[in-house]
Amino acid sequence: MSRRMMALWCPDWPAVAAATEAGLGRMAPLAVMSANRVLACNAAARAEGVRRGMRRRDAQGRCPQLTVVPASPDRDTRLFEPVLAVVEELRPGVAPLRPGLMVLPIVQRGYHGTEEQAAAIFTERLVAHGVWDVRAGIADEAHTAEQAARQAAVQECVVVPVAGSARFWSDLPISVLADTSHGAELVGLLRRLGIERVGEFLALPADAVVSRFGGHGSTLHQLLRGRLQPSWAPRTPPPERTCEIAFEPGLASSEAVGFSVRQTAERFVAGLAGDHLVCVELHLEVETDRQTVVSRVWAHTTWFGAGDVVDRVRWQLESASREGQLDGPVVRVRLEPLAAEPSSAHAEALWGSGNDERVDRGVAKIQSLLGHDAVVRPVLQGGRGIADRQHLVPWGERASTRTGQVRPVDQPWPGRVPGPAPTRVFATPSGAVVVDQHGDQVRVTERGFLSGSPSRFRPSPDIDWQPVSAWAGPWPVDERWWTEDGAGLVARCQVVGEDGRAWLLRYAAAVGWCTEASYD
Repeated sequence: MSRRMMALWCPDWPAVAAATEAGLGRMAPLAVMSANRVLACNAAARAEGVRRGMRRRDAQGRCPQLTVVPASPDRDTRLFEPVLAVVEELRPGVAPLRPGLMVLPIVQRGYHGTEEQAAAIFTERLVAHGVWDVRAGIADEAHTAEQAARQAAVQECVVVPVAGSARFWSDLPISVLADTSHGAELVGLLRRLGIERVGEFLALPADAVVSRFGGHGSTLHQLLRGRLQPSWAPRTPPPERTCEIAFEPGLASSEAVGFSVRQTAERFVAGLAGDHLVCVELHLEVETDRQTVVSRVWAHTTWFGAGDVVDRVRWQLESASREGQLDGPVVRVRLEPLAAEPSSAHAEALWGSGNDERVDRGVAKIQSLLGHDAVVRPVLQGGRGIADRQHLVPWGERASTRTGQVRPVDQPWPGRVPGPAPTRVFATPSGAVVVDQHGDQVRVTERGFLSGSPSRFRPSPDIDWQPVSAWAGPWPVDERWWTEDGAGLVARCQVVGEDGRAWLLRYAAAVGWCTEASYD
């Protein structure tokens, strides 16, 4: 029995992945943009005239309702992973060539029946998984099977006969070489030379191809004639790291669940440790006997040990019980690592770990008594105002921008006060007064300028007036002006008094000046 290759192709995969993540259906026109040009689009967008390589403005002009999504190779790879897993359930040894395209070996007259029956089985399974547009191709070589899949209709298969690859390629137009790794640069040149079919290119002598088209042309020529076999390697499926435990009958007490889940938590941590990994972000699901699922994502400042996992299970149950989310005994607990890091990155330093373990144990005890959210710590986040850049997260959690818990720091924040940051930020800003050399109050105009140069100021009612030795600003911000409770125009200034102390003052038209922070 000879071995043949099957290619499974999901067209427009970047657009399919973007629509899946955004929760859009197949009928909503969508385009994925890269460098302000269409990288991929779905069938609904093509029906409106959108094409690959089109500028964003032209694409939106042809389809005003077009949903535009930026390109994300990480998203394409991440959402293609479950598709690979579905195929691997039927046949291990899958080799992903890129997101949306995979090849796998099949055996003639194997356990999947004929080649057409094998392709139908794989296609049917992927359609049931939710991949509606999938096409298959079968040939002696992987690159020929890929091109056969590109010639197939939706949910159909094109089979190239044994030893028929050269005949298959010969009948194709020269434009199909643009989809190959070596042919994209040659299509235009071949057309200018009058070559319109792949067979005409294959008929050229090998030495003439080398002298005229160089190494890329020679490699493609040998590849299509079957004299060169590109290497491909099947992937190793990722190990299953999710652990869960079921209770029969269900457990109504959080302490009983925490005690019973201990061995599962140890197995969860040990499974990661076997691959030299630690979990830093945990997805925890708790299911009741009425099929109610309470889930939450937990983060850790360092990494989760077995005791940390058990504590999170107990805290989640207690919180859900207080909020009335538990409608019955617990019958299942599921642990899934959302983020794992190498354990070497969390090894102890030469003189011990950075955190005092006694402090961690003490805080954990307080949290067990008062609740997980009762003890918090400040973390830095993005924002324009000084107070806006501080966010409180529960002790032991790692603030994550991916889940929207905090705003990213590295994004542009127009109107943000430049560094250095103040040392003290007042919880309640105190009233301040700033006057110019004539004694008139300094204000901020609608255009964001000061009405006069600050000469004297009073940072709070309990501090005497003092001359201004230096000042900087203003940095105006006009936020949420379209809402009724919007802050409107707000401006901040840094002011240094004669005594050497520096203050951060904020001006708003409705309340005047106030002191937000100080630089000690």
